Amino acid sequence: MIIINNYKFLNIFLSFYKKYNFIFLIDNYIYKYYIKYILFNIKNIKKHIYILKIKSGEKYKNIYTCIKIFNKLNKKNINKKYILFNIGGGVISDLGGFIATIYKRGLYFFNIPTTLLSIIDASIGGKNGVNINFYKNIIGILNKPKIIFIDKKFLLKLNKKNIISGISEIIKYGLIFNKKLYYLIIKNYKYNFNKIIWKKIIKLSIKIKIKITNKDYKDYNIRKILNYGHTIGHSIETFFLNKNINLSHGESIALGFIYEAWLSYKKNILSFKNFLYIKYNIFKIYKYLYKYIYIIKKNKNIILNNISIDKKNFNKYVNFSLLKNIGNCIYNITLNKKFIKKTLFNL
Repeated sequence: MIIINNYKFLNIFLSFYKKYNFIFLIDNYIYKYYIKYILFNIKNIKKHIYILKIKSGEKYKNIYTCIKIFNKLNKKNINKKYILFNIGGGVISDLGGFIATIYKRGLYFFNIPTTLLSIIDASIGGKNGVNINFYKNIIGILNKPKIIFIDKKFLLKLNKKNIISGISEIIKYGLIFNKKLYYLIIKNYKYNFNKIIWKKIIKLSIKIKIKITNKDYKDYNIRKILNYGHTIGHSIETFFLNKNINLSHGESIALGFIYEAWLSYKKNILSFKNFLYIKYNIFKIYKYLYKYIYIIKKNKNIILNNISIDKKNFNKYVNFSLLKNIGNCIYNITLNKKFIKKTLFNL
């Protein structure tokens, strides 16, 4: 269930869980600026709330953070009469969903996403996981939150980097599933969350994610199109995380769109005209990303090695979802690693 901007409905929902205590897994920034606001608006919860503050950022989404949290939960004798509230961005929902699912064989959990990316992507669909040595989501599990509550207020104070990171996932939905959304976001990427058009963009993005994940929850078929841009994008993200360079998930994925559109063209799936159009629009929105192309090319062997560790990899092949057209993506395209090495960095 998803509730948008309606604390009255949220409190009615929570009234069915009066017998439970609550844990808030919340990042430091949200705690500092929003904890009083959250506690004021959420009425129907017991007075006993255990708050777990953690640092935000991809580098903290790992098994070591999980172990620290497990130890804290254990010391507090947290049991199955507790519900975990994940309040924050994609790192919090990924981490919190994973922890809730495996701690004492499962606690209920709710998501309150606070970034654009987590609202339209990370908190929806049931994928939870953590990284090992910056390799993305090596350990993971599928489990949906009982509820996702979206409050527009969190969007209004996001910094530019956070917003631009989320926009890449909206672009992805347009590229793989809905060309109208693609043209809509390309035209309106200079965001204003108070505008009706942006409310439409966010709602449409959420609907697309729900539609795809409901059709293929276990990720056997059509859900794989959501991986578009992520095979190359994750390997780029891993490389820059290891170098301690602040390139966000969304920015890395935006670069992944270009590289995987190029592979789509080189496999005669996507037209050259559409490849150029996609590349042009990505660099129109993310002008500053152009400088990373040289760094990626210079370190192509490391990037390729990261691709080899990707969970979609098998033997000498990597499984891709590639574009046939804007708004049309096909999955289970297996590419030989030699072909990838020969082709990928000749943009």
